[in-house]
Amino acid sequence: MKHAADLVFGTSNPNKLKEIRHLIPSSIRLWSMQEVGIDQELPEDQDTIAGNAEQKVHELYRLCGKNCFAEDTGLIVEALNGDPGVYSARYAGPQRSAQDNMDLLLHNLRSKDNRNAHFLTVIALHWEGGLYTFKGIVEGHIAHQAAGKGGFGYDPIFIPSGYQKSFGELPSHVKNQMSHRARAVLKLITFLESHSETR
Repeated sequence: MKHAADLVFGTSNPNKLKEIRHLIPSSIRLWSMQEVGIDQELPEDQDTIAGNAEQKVHELYRLCGKNCFAEDTGLIVEALNGDPGVYSARYAGPQRSAQDNMDLLLHNLRSKDNRNAHFLTVIALHWEGGLYTFKGIVEGHIAHQAAGKGGFGYDPIFIPSGYQKSFGELPSHVKNQMSHRARAVLKLITFLESHSETR
């Protein structure tokens, strides 16, 4: 098969790698960092989600020298002034425990009536010498307690608009049709398919 593109995906999170591989069509050959010999964490110490994604992809390109992309995702909660936002992965501390993060978020929302929230994913793509970014957003609200074992991160407490179940309860194929990450990846795929013929 002739591939439209070969891409290295900059993540050390096996859940994100699995989810992205389900979303990317077979016409795009996706490589993990481990598959190209990179076993270190990429830096993400910027103060915005887009900044983190761009920082990671710049470092990834420096390490591999290939077309590549990285992403950063945050959960933005209205009643918490946008927290946890850029600190979503380490909201409860450097241990990056999804359970600890959810527990802290639910604790901080215990007296709040407004539970509106949205997920934001920003993908930064290093492609043929240029930098491109793609955003995906899904609106929803935070449940009062976790439900479901699917997904990862905050999925068990996030209920997307139009649904009664959390991302943790919804089947993966349903989540992958409308999640923040899926929406950003769709824009990435559209770009790659339209640009690969001009390589």
